Formats: sequence, C-alpha cells, structure tokens
Amino acid sequence: MTSAIGPRHATPPIAGVIGWPIAHSLSPALHRFWLQAAGIAGDYVPLAVRPDRLAEALAGLAPLGLRGVNVTIPHKEACVRLVDRLDPLARRVGAVNLIRLDDRGRLEGRNSDVAGVQGALAEEAPDFTCEGACALLLGAGGAARAVAVALLDAGIARLVIVNRHEARARRLAEELADRRAGAGLWQERSARLKETDLLINATSLGMTGQPRLDLELSLMPAHGIVFDLVYRPLETPLLYEARRRGLTTIDGLAMLVHQAVPAFEAFFGRHPEDTVGARRHLAELIGGKSPEPAR
Repeated sequence: MTSAIGPRHATPPIAGVIGWPIAHSLSPALHRFWLQAAGIAGDYVPLAVRPDRLAEALAGLAPLGLRGVNVTIPHKEACVRLVDRLDPLARRVGAVNLIRLDDRGRLEGRNSDVAGVQGALAEEAPDFTCEGACALLLGAGGAARAVAVALLDAGIARLVIVNRHEARARRLAEELADRRAGAGLWQERSARLKETDLLINATSLGMTGQPRLDLELSLMPAHGIVFDLVYRPLETPLLYEARRRGLTTIDGLAMLVHQAVPAFEAFFGRHPEDTVGARRHLAELIGGKSPEPAR
C-alpha cells in the first residue's frame, strides 16, 4: 500500500484518526491536549473514511504529509491486509489501530489496544497482579480479543470468555491457543463472578442507547475489579453498581487514554506525561467525572 509519491511529512507534524463514522471520536481532543501541553505546533484530525474507500485513503496518507493515523471502527481488521508491514502483536490480535508512516511512505501496522488495557490496570489498580488471578471477559469481538491478549501476556492464571453468541466465545478461546483461556456460557455469567478477581465488559451493553448489562455483582469478591470499556456514559450502570458495592472500578476513558500513548509517541516523538489530566479533560467534554487514579 506504499504510495507512489514519497512522504513529505508536514511541518508542523500532522496525524489523525480514520473511521466511519468519526465525528464522535475523542481522539482529536486527546491528542490536541497533549500537543498543547508539550508545546508542539502540530495537529491531529478526524478523517471520515467509508469502508469502500479505505485502501484509497491509506494510499493518500503519504502524499498528504501525515505522520500516521489511528484506526477505529470499522477499519481495524481490514487494515491488517492493507499495511506494508504488520508487527507481531497486531498479527496476534488480528487488528490494527495504529499506522505509522516511515521515511519511505511505507505503512507499518501496530496494535496499541493491548498496551491500553495494561496501562489502565497499572494506573487504576496498581496493587492488582494477574498472576494467580481469574478474569471474566464479556464479549468476543475485536476489543475483547485485545483484552484477552493483554491479560494473557500479563500472566493471568485463568481467563473465561462469555458472549451472547456462544460460538464466538468458543472460537476466540480456540484462536488464542492458550490453555489458560476458555469459554463459558452467557447465562452463567453471574455465577462465574464468585471466582472472578477481574471483570471486563467488552460488549456494547450499558452504552448510551443500548440495553444495560444484567449481572449480579453481589456474588463478586470484595477485592474484585470491574473494568468497563464503555465510556458513554462515563459511569455505566455496571460501574455505578460496582462502586456502590465498594468494588474497584475502571472506566473506558482509562483504556482510551493509555492506548493513545504509543500513538502520540509514534506520531510526534514525545511521551505524553499527563494521562490523568487528559482523562479529566475528556471526562469534562462528555459531561462526566473521571476518578483520580489509585495511589
């Protein structure tokens, strides 16, 4: 997918995010917050790209001088086949959410969602360790796959995947090819909480306009952690109930911010220091309040 026209990186540096639709994305606000904090005179722009124009759009990144793009729904899986180089982690996850252009205009596909999960856990639940822990993962789509890889790489002792469509959960567990990962039944999700240290919701349940996630959190141990990837609303009904019961909660902005850290470094050459302030800024934009990280 290398462009016939060599890269002419714009000065000041410009990157962006591609998706369809894209108007809802918080990534421009996030990266612009970090650009301003770092004193970098660059920009990060939303790029609405229809699925049937994806290959054409990627070919146009170098001529436009972009340093790279983040990739969101529905293009993550398709980009696996369209980049010039694919890093091993993106290959394992089966999805690309970060494309960096090298000096020759070649597209390098990466996945930083795994880092997003691990970074969110490290910041919000610093005393939690995956070793010896059992995780219950709700969902079996692209986000769930990244979560599964993140937890397995971090040393989770047991990972149970449940999904409303049972066959998808079984298929994901099989594709992970790790004896620690297995599939469970959706109707048994509450019963599974008795032995769950970490619960992660990677479904759309609880999102604004979607049905709420029905779970009996009273069955979860008092030390349990509830991580919801949904961030609209910022405090989902699941997180509200978990907080009410005294469980540790992690909202969806935590993963959004931490998956963006490698992207900002790749595009702008600086490590963004202020993840807490970035989350607070995004929370204000969507009308919520993101909690301070655990210390």
